[in-house]
Order: sequence, then structure tokens, then C-alpha cells
Amino acid sequence: MSDDNQIFIPPSFFAVYSDARQRLSEPIGVVRERYEICEDLASHLVGHAQIQHHTEVPVESEILRRIHAGLATPEAGVSAAEAGWIVQRLAELLGWPGPEPAPAPAPAED
Repeated sequence: MSDDNQIFIPPSFFAVYSDARQRLSEPIGVVRERYEICEDLASHLVGHAQIQHHTEVPVESEILRRIHAGLATPEAGVSAAEAGWIVQRLAELLGWPGPEPAPAPAPAED
């Protein structure tokens, strides 16, 4: 058995790559690779978030919002769904409440 198969991918990350019928939209190898990238990024952002919390932005939800905004740019190299997962994982690693869900867009007026 290869080491790649020893990586535990949490259900929350599988959901990023699953359709309504719980089928993966990408091959398992791609999902595993993206999970490793996203988990590493969330772990890497812990120190950054802690520094922000202690020096510039004392409000945890604002730090998470700003990090999400940065991850949501095309230059970040992650999808919108991955960005949401990374921020949620970051909150878990920090022991902070998860980010607030994004507000639903207002209905168009006629």
C-alpha cells in the first residue's frame, strides 16, 4: 500500500469535491493532492492569524474574513470552495468560532 493511501481526508473536504449524489467530481488522486495543499495552507496561516489577532485586529471574525478575501482572489490558486474550507479549518486549528456564512445575494428588483 502506498503512503498516499494513508492520508485521512475528512468528510468536510470530500464535500468540496462531491456533487449532490455524493460522487466525486475529480479523481481521488486530485482530491488527495488538493486536500494536502489546503491543509498545509490552513496550518501555515495559523501563525499569521495569531499575529494579526495580537497586534492589529483583535476581532477573530474580521481576521477570518480578511484571510478569506485574500484566498478568494484568482492569484491565491485555490477555488472558492477550497477557500471556504481553508478558513473553516483555520478557525478549527485556532479554536475560534467558525466564520459567518456569506450573506445570500439580494433578489434582483424589477
